[in-house]
Amino acid sequence: MNEQGSMVIRTTDISRGFRQGPKRIQVLKHVNLQVPAGTSMAIVGASGAGKSTLLHILGGLDRPDEGEVFVGGQSLWEMSDRERSNLRNSRMGFVYQFHHLLPEFTALENVAMPLLIRGETITVATKRATDLLEKVGLGQRLDHKPGELSGGERQRSAVARALVGNPGCILGDEPTGNLDERTANQVFDQLLELNTALNTSLILVTHDMRLAARMDQRFELHMGSLKPF
Repeated sequence: MNEQGSMVIRTTDISRGFRQGPKRIQVLKHVNLQVPAGTSMAIVGASGAGKSTLLHILGGLDRPDEGEVFVGGQSLWEMSDRERSNLRNSRMGFVYQFHHLLPEFTALENVAMPLLIRGETITVATKRATDLLEKVGLGQRLDHKPGELSGGERQRSAVARALVGNPGCILGDEPTGNLDERTANQVFDQLLELNTALNTSLILVTHDMRLAARMDQRFELHMGSLKPF
């Protein structure tokens, strides 16, 4: 369900570090972020700056050393593992640099799967998956398995899968980083179109400053701090 009129994700003083030999590397230092419904946001920074770590924390896949993450007003780390998993399935969508589609299933089956896991009927899941695949231009490729799709088609399928549950927010970790420029632009265009059409917030980690420039908000992660630019 979209969190219209509210903050989809909010963080307070997120800090995270890692042990590297005898040293401790602090990658996030008191990061505060507010993500309104329907907004698009880019997070850029040098390799190793902690962008993926921050994204994983926002999605409840990694726990901060300090601070809180609220999704739809609920604290992620006051939930049980099961509650957190259910929240990710219902309120978040994830798109990665590599599509992570299951090779033995068709595009339609891959996209419908999050709804089936949620407990929706096959009829409902199939209808919603078909609608999303048609929106990303794959209405004629429903029965094709990932090995029969191009790189761009696989990534568009991954976008449809991320959106199928009507999440409040999509988290993308370099979702166009493995594509050629033309295909990357096509996938990115569709992400922005669906971000607007579905009022789904979009947070992307990217190295591509051209793509970042097209987002509503832009932040740079540098020396553990997140600053707008």
